[in-house]
Parts: sequence; structure tokens; C-alpha cells
Amino acid sequence: MVEGAQAGIAADAGVYLDSSALAKLYVPEPESDALDAWLRGRRDLMISELAVTEVLSAVARRRREGMLSAGQAVEIRDALLADASSGVFHRLDLSPVVHREAERLLFQLDAVPLRTLDALHLAAALLGSATHVVTFDARMRAAAAHVGLQPVDP
Repeated sequence: MVEGAQAGIAADAGVYLDSSALAKLYVPEPESDALDAWLRGRRDLMISELAVTEVLSAVARRRREGMLSAGQAVEIRDALLADASSGVFHRLDLSPVVHREAERLLFQLDAVPLRTLDALHLAAALLGSATHVVTFDARMRAAAAHVGLQPVDP
């Protein structure tokens, strides 16, 4: 990720990528190029350990289904883990505090039917001081807006 930042969002805003966004950086999909261009140069990117595990689960599933070769799956896994360890992303753990916040959200957010993993993503983002969320999931997008995080559409 090199120079530049998305117009309208400060370069230090705190941008959380959920697994639907993180996956697009490693497995080519229609939105991958636009997302990569939007993220280029940002130094405020956050991911949770949950997002890493979810993306690797999706990669493993695609390998099992024959959509990726074993070699491609290993390359994607290695690239994601290397980037996650490199400092490109601020990594957020799923501590008991994050779980309690997710549980609070599950009980308080009636406007959007919140799923467990989405609640954990939102809790990590909120406790990690994110102000924006990049997601390609409509339900997660709506939930993020309801808890005060600004959804980003790269």
C-alpha cells in the first residue's frame, strides 16, 4: 500500500476492514481493484484476528471446492499472514472485553438482525477506535451505521 488517501476521510481516521473487505485484497473479485486503490497509502487500517481466520477459512473452502489450487491457497495464506504481521494493519485481538461489547450490541441493536461474527467485528472496531468500516455485506453495513461507524464504499 503506497501513497494517497481517500478524499473526505482523514488519513488517520481509523478504518476497520471486515472479512468481506479483507478477502478482496487476496482473492480477486470484481471490487478488488477499487478497494486496493482506495486503501493504498492509508496508515490507519485495522483488522481483527477474526477477519484473518474468516478469510483463511474462505480460502480453504475455495481450495476444497476446486476454485483454488493448493499452491494458490498457500500463497494467499502466506501473503495474508505476512501482511498482517508486517504492520500494514493494526491487529485487534478478540479479548473478553470485545466479547462483552459484542454481547451488548447483540442485545441492544434491534434495528438490524445482528449475527454473532458481525457483532464481534463491530465490537473490535469500536474498541479499536475505528471511525469507519469497510464491508461488502449489506447487513454489516447497516449495523455499522447503527452503532456510529461510517460505512465506506470504495
